[in-house]
Amino acid sequence: MDAKIGSLDVSKPPCNDVGSLPHNGTVSTSLISSEWTLGRHLARRLVQIGATDVFSVPGDFNLTLLDHLIAEPGLTLVGCCNELNAGYAADGFARSRGVGACVVTFTVGGLSVINAVAGAYSENLPVICIVGGPNSNDYGTNRILHHTIGLPDFTQEMRCFQTVTCYQAVVNDLDHAHEQIDTAISTALKESKPVYISISCNLPAIPHPTFSREPVPFSISPRPDCRIDNDHQRRPFLKINKKSHIVLVAIRLSNHMGLEAAVEVAAEFLNKAVKPVLVGGPKLRVANACGAFVELADACGYALATMPSAKGLVPEHHPHFIGTYWGAVSTAFCAEIVESADAYLFAGPIFNDYSSVGYSLLLKKEKAIIVQPDRVVIANGPAFGCVLMKDFLSALAKRLKHNKTAYENYHRIFVPEGHPFKCEPNEALRVNVLFQHIQKMLSGDTAVIAETGDSWFNCQKLKLPEGCGYEFQMQYGSIGWSVGATLGYAQAAKDKRVIACIGDGSFQVTAQDVSTMLRCGQRTIIFLINNGGYTIEVEIHDGPYNVIKNWNYTGLVDAIHNGEGKCWTTKVRFEEELIEAIAMATGEKKDCLCFIEVIVHKDDTSKELLEWGSRVSAANSRPPNPQ
Repeated sequence: MDAKIGSLDVSKPPCNDVGSLPHNGTVSTSLISSEWTLGRHLARRLVQIGATDVFSVPGDFNLTLLDHLIAEPGLTLVGCCNELNAGYAADGFARSRGVGACVVTFTVGGLSVINAVAGAYSENLPVICIVGGPNSNDYGTNRILHHTIGLPDFTQEMRCFQTVTCYQAVVNDLDHAHEQIDTAISTALKESKPVYISISCNLPAIPHPTFSREPVPFSISPRPDCRIDNDHQRRPFLKINKKSHIVLVAIRLSNHMGLEAAVEVAAEFLNKAVKPVLVGGPKLRVANACGAFVELADACGYALATMPSAKGLVPEHHPHFIGTYWGAVSTAFCAEIVESADAYLFAGPIFNDYSSVGYSLLLKKEKAIIVQPDRVVIANGPAFGCVLMKDFLSALAKRLKHNKTAYENYHRIFVPEGHPFKCEPNEALRVNVLFQHIQKMLSGDTAVIAETGDSWFNCQKLKLPEGCGYEFQMQYGSIGWSVGATLGYAQAAKDKRVIACIGDGSFQVTAQDVSTMLRCGQRTIIFLINNGGYTIEVEIHDGPYNVIKNWNYTGLVDAIHNGEGKCWTTKVRFEEELIEAIAMATGEKKDCLCFIEVIVHKDDTSKELLEWGSRVSAANSRPPNPQ
């Protein structure tokens, strides 16, 4: 057969023999049900693990796959305005349900969503990122495809994802597709990290014998990174989802001898301390150890604090809770108690430049026990690997003496917070007054999403009632994250009213997917804080680049609404207008998406941001070390 430029080569004969040349994923379908397809298997697997809402942007390489996702009864396909927001939405969904998923097209979609996937990686969230890839026949050829950078190398996208996912699968033949898909999904759940799955566009609808049974529920074997003796600890790593979606049980193991040794040394260390404290960190979530941490706090009586990025993971209604430990910008009297303690146990901490306020924490290594998801380090002394945080905290709770000294010291020095001055009639609304009113809105039926910026600090001071959700993205800190994350979280937690606090600069990055919130009938309340710029950047290093073009934000949302769906918008400049707006949003408009634009002065910031910004600026501007 003559080779022709730009023609298709359809002359390859099928071959189904073991050990023979590949057959490009085609097999005889005479004995195979038309329902036994890759697309159906993937859809059912996503529903099975709890990713019942998949956030997508269509493209020609993923359209057939999207058909199969739509056809799955238990799955909702949520179309987003752009890939970045689809990724952020999968992140937000994973924060509520334990796993999220998004589907985009090859390269132009994949390289757009990758920023959101990197954020999920930094926050230890299992996000299944699915990409519709090139036709399987194009692999190994010299063809140049659209949606690429013009080279006949289709691995560029996958190579970009290698550093922000824990597993990558390129599915371009049906013989191995079942194994590749299940390995990718199970790895995401075991590692609590995102994975990348590329699926050739011509494969989702083709039946194959490997998909001839319903997907068998995962029962994930222990991670093989530790040597386990015969008397090991067995603990469920991922719980059954409250909505009964996740039918997966994964087991992780602690080395029994290491666990016993770590508990013995830690108990001796803490029991001889005079005023020890406990501090919860963000890795409590990935370690599935929030309950064990509370169990330890109940047993020992220590003062209990949380790191800023762990807010919402530690119950603030606990009788010994003393607030957020964030160095110089901690909640009142918390830093004094933590930093003056003679022993502190940090469970799942991340000490970066932001959480350490420019590396200015007054902590001493010799006083600290650092408990990571599978490792315990005690002061300057021994370290114990293959010890799971959940097992360690539960076992330690049985060995500690009750000691309320640190909490009693806190109670002794504590002075109740004052209230901000009430605004005079027609006086410009102040941010601290705004958050005083947001505090009154919180209950166990609400959840707070805090955008990167001054909302970090103002929301950190909110006191969360029992059951109130709270999320923000501190490690990655990508501005604009909250719009997509609010969409995803609200889609996952339909029993909660989400309250999102978003700055105007961040909103301009990702505003489009307010449209998707309306399509989904969400009831979120968005407080758009309009102060004319990137305020958090101003406090680190000011310049004209931190001033943004002002938008008519309520007019924009009204245009997006366009009479379809339930939406209510308003602008507020004074406290009395804010009170009326909140009453409307929680009363007559309680079934609507409510968008409240709050206009405040450009220099109206929290005192914590002023302090934090100056310290981070100092850390950023350190001169080079001498060579």
